[in-house]
Amino acid sequence: MKETKTIGLASDHAGFALKQFVKEYLDEKGLEYKDYGTHSEESCDYPDFGHALARGIENGEVFPGIAICGSGEGIAMTLNKHQSIRAGLAWIPEIAHLVRQHNDANVLVMPGRFISKETARQIMDEFLSTEFEGGRHQRRVDKIPVDN
Repeated sequence: MKETKTIGLASDHAGFALKQFVKEYLDEKGLEYKDYGTHSEESCDYPDFGHALARGIENGEVFPGIAICGSGEGIAMTLNKHQSIRAGLAWIPEIAHLVRQHNDANVLVMPGRFISKETARQIMDEFLSTEFEGGRHQRRVDKIPVDN
């Protein structure tokens, strides 16, 4: 993976508990992070935090990102509205590997209500250690942004 800077984090209330575990994981690895919220389990709206993370990546403040909501779907949809964001939803390590290797994902999205901490650890290990393969995949990734 492109050299890791400060990793950007975002979640809604349903992803908050897993995001707290992600912080522990990153602390263990000695990796810096910036948390764009939410900061509690109080009900909130995932787009507020997904857009903040996307802007952080777009302006070079953080790279890559990790985002979590209950299913992972809502925050992934939000992130992927940004032209330069490629958020990949992973619920098993093999998917995390492929979203990096084939899709050059710059945000890992996890479903907070559906995976264990151990699975999340394995997913993050895979995402953070996998390089983009390029080649035929680069051509496909280049076609993702919508021309205005």
